[in-house]
Amino acid sequence: MSLGSGKSADRMSESRPVEDIVALDAYGVNPGDLSWEPFERLGRLTVYDHCSPETLVERAGKASILLVDMCAIRDAVLSRLPNLRYIGLFATGHDQVDTEAARRRGIAVANVPEYSTPSVAQMTFALLLKLTNHVAEYSDYVARGNWRADREFSYIEGPLIELSGKTMGILGLGPIGAAVARIARAFGMQVIAWSRHRKAVDGTEVEWGELDEVFRRSDVVSLHLPLTSETAGIVDARRLSLMKPGAFLVNTARGGLVVDEELAAALHDGRIAGAALDVLGPTEPPDPDNPLLSAPNCTITPHVAWATRAARERCLRTAAENLESFLRGGSQNRIV
Repeated sequence: MSLGSGKSADRMSESRPVEDIVALDAYGVNPGDLSWEPFERLGRLTVYDHCSPETLVERAGKASILLVDMCAIRDAVLSRLPNLRYIGLFATGHDQVDTEAARRRGIAVANVPEYSTPSVAQMTFALLLKLTNHVAEYSDYVARGNWRADREFSYIEGPLIELSGKTMGILGLGPIGAAVARIARAFGMQVIAWSRHRKAVDGTEVEWGELDEVFRRSDVVSLHLPLTSETAGIVDARRLSLMKPGAFLVNTARGGLVVDEELAAALHDGRIAGAALDVLGPTEPPDPDNPLLSAPNCTITPHVAWATRAARERCLRTAAENLESFLRGGSQNRIV
C-alpha cells in the first residue's frame, strides 16, 4: 500500500467540503514513475497500489470519490459505500463497474476513452509478428551459440510468413480497431471488418463483412470489441472451426471474448496455426489450470498492451480532468 500526501490546496472553492479521494489497484497505471499531484489538488488523496475483494470496502469506505482500474464494483459493494458520489475509471472499458446500479444510486461514472489506442495497436502487431517472424526464438537460437555451431549461413525453422497480401480480419472498428486497420494496410494487407457500428476509417480501405465471413476469410483475426453480454464468448468452437488452418487469432481487448477451453482445443488439434493473447478470461492473472497456459503455439502476455508510459500519462491526465469536470458540475467522459 502507498499513501498520497492528502494535500488540499487549490480546490474548487474554500467552502466546498474536502473530497475524500481513494485510488484502488493503482499500481498498474502508476507504479511510481508518474505524479499524483493533479488529484491531490482536488481533495484528500489516498492511494492503494493493490486491492482485493476482501479489502475493497474497508479501503473505499469513507470515499466520496473512488478511482479504480480493474476492481469489480458491483451493487453489493456500492450498497456499503454511503458517501460515494463518483467513480473514475483508469480505463476505457467499464465492464468491471455495475453502471446500472451506480445510476440507481445517483453515482456518476466516467471513463478514459482512447488513451491507449496507439499503444494497443502497436502491441497487436508486436504479437502478430511474434507469430509470423519468431524473433524471440531466433534470438534465443543465436544466444545459445547454435548459429555458430550449426555453421549454416541462414538457419530457418518453422515458416516465416509475409503479411503483405494476407487478409486481416478485425472485430470491432472503434478507435483501436481503426488504428490496427491503418497499420495492416501499411503492411500491404487486405482488411475485412465486422463491427456493431459501421463507420468509415479515414484514408483506409476497409471491406465490411458478416461475422462468420470474417472468420472464414481472414488469415489473422484481431479482436477489438468491448466485453458485453452480446460479445462474451464470441470466439467459440464453432467460429474457430470456420478459420483457415493457417490462420492466427490475436486478442488485445478482453479475455472474456474468447472461450479459453475451446481455443486451447483448437490449438491442440491444429485447427488454427496459433494465437497471441494479451488478455485472458475469466480471471487475470489466470488460474494455474487455464488450458491456454499449456496450449501449443500460444503466446500470452500479462495484459500490458495499454501500459506504455505515454499511454499511462494520458490516462492519469484525462482521469484527473474528468474528476475536475465533475466537481465543477460538468460531465466530461461521463458514462453514467
